[in-house]
Amino acid sequence: MRKVGTVARSSSGLVAGLTAAALAAVGFLAYQASASAPDQLGKPTTPSAAPSAHVSGDPKDKSKNPLALPAKSGTGVRVVYSLSERRVWLVGENRKLTRTFEVMPSTVSPPPGVYEVTSRSGTVPGSDGVPIEHVVRFASVDDVAIGFSAAVNGAMASPDPDRKTGGVRMKRADGDAMWEFASIGSKVVVVP
Repeated sequence: MRKVGTVARSSSGLVAGLTAAALAAVGFLAYQASASAPDQLGKPTTPSAAPSAHVSGDPKDKSKNPLALPAKSGTGVRVVYSLSERRVWLVGENRKLTRTFEVMPSTVSPPPGVYEVTSRSGTVPGSDGVPIEHVVRFASVDDVAIGFSAAVNGAMASPDPDRKTGGVRMKRADGDAMWEFASIGSKVVVVP
């Protein structure tokens, strides 16, 4: 019996020693990881509706910040849509940029100019057959309605180049923001 007790004590001592060594190794690795991590990692950040985009409209600023509002994109509260940059800016009161995001252009695009939102639909089938939501229409070209929308499945695939479509697609969260921002009569400025 004495021999069994000695084995049990030496086994528990071995387990305790291994556990202590494992904890020390984990502690050392955690220290190394924290010492080499960036300062901002793990710190809470406040989400921004718009990336830090400068809203001056100055062409010189454009080279510094690719998200900057395009020059000659109008004044006042408006939606700005750049055909070449495939990007939309939602501009509120006092030139305050509330959001900017990428879009997938349709096969039919409006010419540059100033438009206004003429109609909206909550959910409809898109001209390509894809179910869409938050449709904000602002132009018509060759009997094709042009508007912003988000695919219900979240896709932003390139449109079929053989079909005439007018849906400028965006991510669902961006579609939600557009829906809240652009009511009937809202200004839409299309730039090259």
